[in-house]
Amino acid sequence: MKRLLILALLGLSSFAPAKAETVTLFTEDYPPFSYREGKELKGASVDQVETVMTAVGVDHKIEMMPWTRAYALAQTTPMTCVFTTAHSQQRDALFKWVEPLLLDQNILITKSGSGVSANNIEDARRYTVGTHRGDYTETLLKEKGFTRIDVASDFNASLRKLLNGRIDMMPISESFFEKLKKDQPLEKVALLSSQPLGIACEKNFPPDLLAKMQDTLSKMIADGTQKAIFEKYGLHPTY
Repeated sequence: MKRLLILALLGLSSFAPAKAETVTLFTEDYPPFSYREGKELKGASVDQVETVMTAVGVDHKIEMMPWTRAYALAQTTPMTCVFTTAHSQQRDALFKWVEPLLLDQNILITKSGSGVSANNIEDARRYTVGTHRGDYTETLLKEKGFTRIDVASDFNASLRKLLNGRIDMMPISESFFEKLKKDQPLEKVALLSSQPLGIACEKNFPPDLLAKMQDTLSKMIADGTQKAIFEKYGLHPTY
């Protein structure tokens, strides 16, 4: 009898649901959207992602690392995503998307007093423009005919080059620029592009989970939660 009970329990266990896998979400150091304060990760995108994943009720973790590595891992590793990722035509088929964490314009900026002047993209092509490796703006600049492109290891390295006069311009999120210019001698040169930024998940990511994440984010936008997060970090998108 005991043996039959054990076999019955073993049989039932084979039908027990497996524990859900943990979703790993990669991001980079890109304040005010994602940054580290002590051991804690913060930022306008981090807060949105935490809110979404907690509401969905799935085990998750956020890891910060250089963008090139984060972007590569999210293309090849199951149950992973990367944010805050610009959704371009070239990237569309590489991931499954949850968006927008931000609808943004990307602008070219220069150091105040640099003498750099460009009323449009054609004028801007005369200058050396810096960006960081693996960022979508590297491809975008090439597509728009820029040939003098300086590629640094990360965003902060490009910003240091700009402030030190080693490059003439660099692309940046306009909403981030509005915050950054309060502390740095920077000024806008020209509009580069407009695009949604979101969570980009590995292309075999479970569609039901993706749908729940999108539904939660859409509700956050509709009920003002996203706007409140933006305001918390001093961001004021125009949409």
